[in-house]
Amino acid sequence: MAAPSHVFRVRSLYKRILVLHRFLPIDLRALGDQYVKDEFRRHKRAAPEEVKNFMVEWQLYKDTLQTQVQELARKQHRSVTFGANLSEEKLSDFQNEQLGQLYELMLESRKPNRQFDIQEDSK
Repeated sequence: MAAPSHVFRVRSLYKRILVLHRFLPIDLRALGDQYVKDEFRRHKRAAPEEVKNFMVEWQLYKDTLQTQVQELARKQHRSVTFGANLSEEKLSDFQNEQLGQLYELMLESRKPNRQFDIQEDSK
């Protein structure tokens, strides 16, 4: 069983990422939320070394997204590009299954009509 402090750190990171996703365009938010939920669920019972790498990478993602959201706030709703390019070095660390998931995610994010048919609330 995982230590309570570890569980707290994982949940805190997970929740913070979902909060940051609220600032994404609605279709990317839906795609990102689903991906984060699936990934955290998949790693619940991962080996300790895998968990360590998992947490480091998701922390980097959170930090990058947080910086981009802050930039969006400073620009007062002008366009900001979300995300970051992956280096060849990082890509070489991925397993084949991860590369496949990444490729599918890239394809989904570039579709003109994404699988998520979500409309913003009209308030």
